[in-house]
Amino acid sequence: MSVSPQEIFQKYVYAGAMTRNADALAELFTEDGVLEAPLVPADAAFPRRTEGREEIRRAMVAYYERQSSDGGVPNIEKSRYVLHLTDDPGVFIAEIDTVFDGSGEGDGADETVSLVQIFRVRDGKIAHLRDYFTPGLVS
Repeated sequence: MSVSPQEIFQKYVYAGAMTRNADALAELFTEDGVLEAPLVPADAAFPRRTEGREEIRRAMVAYYERQSSDGGVPNIEKSRYVLHLTDDPGVFIAEIDTVFDGSGEGDGADETVSLVQIFRVRDGKIAHLRDYFTPGLVS
């Protein structure tokens, strides 16, 4: 059974940004999968590069534990994304505008975070994900 880029992307968003479930997120990767965020400084809370499903699991458990539990979940109705398929059926790109509802602090305006993710898929699992986002979001 083939898994579509849409399904992979939606499962990744749900496991990560929506539910912060490190186990579910790690299971989306191949055993030797790589998760990297090349723009993130080496000392940031979000892991810059992790290799292997179990290391991804450990790194994301640690990251999610450091995050506050008082919000930070994207507003799905306001957020938008476009998936770009490539000539290589194992590669797709997600162009994302994630919207977080205003907190009531300051002007209370919504915050939009734009990012790009490049997925390399093997046998229905993520073999390599490069996540390009603003490093200030994870400090």
